[in-house]
Amino acid sequence: MSKSSPLIVLPLSSAFVLFAGQAFPAEPVDEGVDTISVTASRIERATKDVTASISVIDEKRIDAEKMHNIKDAIKGTPGVLIDSKNGGYDSRLIIRGAGQKANYGVREIMVLRDGVPMTDPDSFSRFDFIDTQDIERIEVTKGPGSLYGSGSAGGTIHIISKSVFDPGNNRIKAGIGQQGQNNLHFRYGTDINDSNVLLVTGSHRASDNDWREWNQFDSQQLSFKHGLMLDSGATLETELSYSQADMQIPASLTTSEFESYRTTGEQRNTSSEWQHSGRYSTIWFFNSRYEQEIGNLVLKPRVYFNNWDHFHPVTGKINDNPGTNVFGTDLEFAYKHQLWGESTLVGGVTARLDKTDDSKQYEYADVTTQLVDPDGPGPRPAVNQIVRTNSDVPGALLATEDAANTLFGVFFQESMKPTDQWTIDAGFRFDRMNFDIDSTEYGEYSWSTGAYDTFATPRVTHTDTTFNLFSPKLGASYALNNVYSLYGMVAQSGQVPSESEIQSNPNLDAATARNIEVGLKARAREWNLDLSLYRTTVSDEIVSVLQGGQSEFQNAGETLKNGFEMSGRLALGKHLWLGANYAYSDYTFSDFQELVRTGPNLNPIDRSGNQIPYVPNHQYSLSLDYNHPSGFRARIQADTWGSYYMDNANTEKYDGYDFLTSLMLGYEKGPHAFSLNVDNLFDKRYATEVKKDTSGDKTFYAGAPRAAMLTYTYTFE
Repeated sequence: MSKSSPLIVLPLSSAFVLFAGQAFPAEPVDEGVDTISVTASRIERATKDVTASISVIDEKRIDAEKMHNIKDAIKGTPGVLIDSKNGGYDSRLIIRGAGQKANYGVREIMVLRDGVPMTDPDSFSRFDFIDTQDIERIEVTKGPGSLYGSGSAGGTIHIISKSVFDPGNNRIKAGIGQQGQNNLHFRYGTDINDSNVLLVTGSHRASDNDWREWNQFDSQQLSFKHGLMLDSGATLETELSYSQADMQIPASLTTSEFESYRTTGEQRNTSSEWQHSGRYSTIWFFNSRYEQEIGNLVLKPRVYFNNWDHFHPVTGKINDNPGTNVFGTDLEFAYKHQLWGESTLVGGVTARLDKTDDSKQYEYADVTTQLVDPDGPGPRPAVNQIVRTNSDVPGALLATEDAANTLFGVFFQESMKPTDQWTIDAGFRFDRMNFDIDSTEYGEYSWSTGAYDTFATPRVTHTDTTFNLFSPKLGASYALNNVYSLYGMVAQSGQVPSESEIQSNPNLDAATARNIEVGLKARAREWNLDLSLYRTTVSDEIVSVLQGGQSEFQNAGETLKNGFEMSGRLALGKHLWLGANYAYSDYTFSDFQELVRTGPNLNPIDRSGNQIPYVPNHQYSLSLDYNHPSGFRARIQADTWGSYYMDNANTEKYDGYDFLTSLMLGYEKGPHAFSLNVDNLFDKRYATEVKKDTSGDKTFYAGAPRAAMLTYTYTFE
């Protein structure tokens, strides 16, 4: 399909609306047909009336998945690209082009759990301490404009866990499957008295991933939740949890190695020097949130603390963080009043400190080397170049670091209903972020020689950088009738560089994304539909440039992101639902001078007009859900990720994949439930990510082969 694809898809979407309207006449929507969202506006509101593009993955959809990874639930969401290249809790996550520069973890997207940010001030998000077995629903708000989204241009993912006050959710769950998969989960809650509720949950997830080397994963999580209901009607929910998550990160593949994987379905003996990357972390997490209604005023203060440490071998170095302490608060209120019809003012302040002391980086001690003459002009002595790591044992000290990242923010939004048809949101966030970093470097891994260099004199640097981000939003929704509504919005969000990006390039500026969007939403008894058309302009977008195997970060002058998204469901009889999702993404560099390294020099090359890499023009998903009153249920979903360019120069495309299919078969009788989940049903051999170096070298990350898992769940009072 050409760049005019939205002109084709819009009539198809209109035909979907007309067909649904003829097959099932538009009539008043029953209570409960639409899903309630709290993320986009911090107010409980039906998604039909939200003045933004939002997707809600509900409990029924989540229960249909094995939930080893957050991607199990989110995959197929239009405009959201998600997969795991490491086969554990880690996900490669892109929303409307934001997040594609991340080598590890998630960037440029705010991730929340029960309103508490899982995202650091520098936009890095980790999923290692999210218990995927304890999720009630997931809300995905796409693009700038969320009141939660401090420094988040891509959007917000809000993971809402099962509440301590939810009755009847006690259960024991056990699963076993191929590739060494196993899963154990329990949940037990009890009323201490009329006011106090106690809940304990625990989970164990593991996978050997023995189709490739060095890819074992396991995690243990234990959580205690307490709920208090006061006589005044106020509630206090408190949680303390502990997580241990260990993940071996497999090596990337060359072109020939990827072709071998496509033939054999296995990844063995790769040529990568770095065979023992991984991330091994422990996390303590505490949060407490209070809610009190006083007349027309609702107070929602929240405090949280977490401590995490990790041992994190990566390319060229081993990171050893003995502990980061995170202190945060979010003091929110909502005030109902009459301004322009029924109105609600939501506001508050946010404060957070991430403090790390005595973080260290080490050489790999156990390596195989060979004596080589390094490339470059002039006579240079031969060096013992690293050709392979043999273990992840740390060696000589490379660097030490102390860091303090602080965030202070305020947010306000006025939501008004001048008539029964109109909903208007006007608000903003202002965030001030500071990075205070002291580092001492004793040596480094040299990409030009392939060996470690020890400095004659330690290099001491101090970085003190502050960013101010202003994120306004104006949105409106108009209900045409009980089924159809239109919305439009304009919004802006800033995006700061990460801590590591600032250290590698102190001249990086914060990016600014400005979004204009219009859409249609429809909610009927037997069908629903969401359409959105957007245009996002990003100034100073932070772009990754892969040179000599190392990612370098630069500001592009401007990028332009035009897109169209469609999501719909249609009942085919009493028990069968058809789902269809589609996203068209036309993302280009409007102004970008890429600095390409040639020898010791960086030379600017104009990439203006090129497509942004790693994001396909076309993404779509089809699904069928079957739920019978007898207890039998089934779900099949097929996802397609179209072709995309591998580099900023647009020299070559990767084909993506077509109809990557997952299947669930289940049966429930009384308190007993069985389910069989099969991922990659047709055993496709594909890559989750392909990159191309400025020198022309390509790296591939293989997708997992077919794997089935059988799960039994026992639910009790």
